[in-house]
Amino acid sequence: MNIANLLKIALKALNNNKLRCFLTMLGIIIGVASVITMLAIGQGSKNSIKAQISEMGSNMIMIHPGNMQRGGVRQSADDMQTLEVSDYEALGELPGVAAISPSVTSGGQLVNGNNNYPSSVYGVTPDYLEIRKFKVKDGAMFTDQDIKSASKVCILGKTVVDNLFPNGEDPIGRVIRFGKIPMTVIGVLESKGTNSMGMDQDDVVIAPYTTVMKRILAIDYIQGIFASATDENDTDATIEAITEVLRERHRLKPEADNDFEIRSQQELSEMMNSTSDMMTVLLACIAGISLLVGGIGIMNIMYVSVTERTREIGLRMSIGARGIDILSQFLIEAIIISVSGGIIGILVGVLASWLVNVIAHWPVYIQAYSVILSFAVCTVTGIFFGWYPAQKAANLDPIEALRYE
Repeated sequence: MNIANLLKIALKALNNNKLRCFLTMLGIIIGVASVITMLAIGQGSKNSIKAQISEMGSNMIMIHPGNMQRGGVRQSADDMQTLEVSDYEALGELPGVAAISPSVTSGGQLVNGNNNYPSSVYGVTPDYLEIRKFKVKDGAMFTDQDIKSASKVCILGKTVVDNLFPNGEDPIGRVIRFGKIPMTVIGVLESKGTNSMGMDQDDVVIAPYTTVMKRILAIDYIQGIFASATDENDTDATIEAITEVLRERHRLKPEADNDFEIRSQQELSEMMNSTSDMMTVLLACIAGISLLVGGIGIMNIMYVSVTERTREIGLRMSIGARGIDILSQFLIEAIIISVSGGIIGILVGVLASWLVNVIAHWPVYIQAYSVILSFAVCTVTGIFFGWYPAQKAANLDPIEALRYE
């Protein structure tokens, strides 16, 4: 019996039991749709995290004072004063460093007339904007001359502007107070929104680092250094060079621990990607259980179909049908159910992913491999779970099958 005839017989048998066929197919539809949707949500989240980290500066390197022991007592980073302006100047000479800025921070109350807002002032250099991917929307950035003279000028983020100037006034040229220190607003940053960790990137005030050091904190050391590598791929090499320079400048013995800590956005990116990948695999495994359940449903219905059509099988075998013909007939039925369910499941999965993006506003990204993989799995599922019932039908004894009531 040729394939065309077997296909006609299989389609006719499925057509005779439309509702049962659809309910069997439903398990495959749900399974495929779940896999596509879960993988789309997982990949969308991963891409969103990558984009947000890139906006923060994917090749950014952060240097802070580190914990170390003195006299058997471990001191915290807040108590350490191991980084100096000369360290920042020395690191700026490294060939792998594209931009570098010292960092000093002070928290306090910002005041403009009757409006006040708690925030932090970050003392940096103009390179800080390049490192953190900030852009000045209105006004201008302070200059090197402002740094030399410790000018009382500042740049505001959108959140600070909204709270200090709630009536929409132009902040450029206005004088605000940080504690008791008057500061002239010379610029406003473009809005960046919240980052992947939920931090408001617009809640920021930027001023010359010398102003914060001398006029606000009254210190002669820096609290950190921000730098960016010339290329993201050179980040590790740049970190090694920075480590070598700082250990030499701080006269640390070979066996001594570093008195500073270096972190990069690359480390954060790898950690976030690892977590995202794990969650995506977990979601896919949960969705894959639906495919397994759908496959079991196919096996169950095929068993029922073989039992119901035992006399038909015996009659066909008695007039010359071979075991391979009976096997192929029932196997084709199982494959039709799984493939049809897979196609509908793909459409449902794409629609569900779109609805998640539109209604829940979650980032989604459907990859071709997830569609191909889920369709391939559902096809293999149909063959695997349909094989045993089909094999059972092919091995029936024609005489016993004809006697079956």
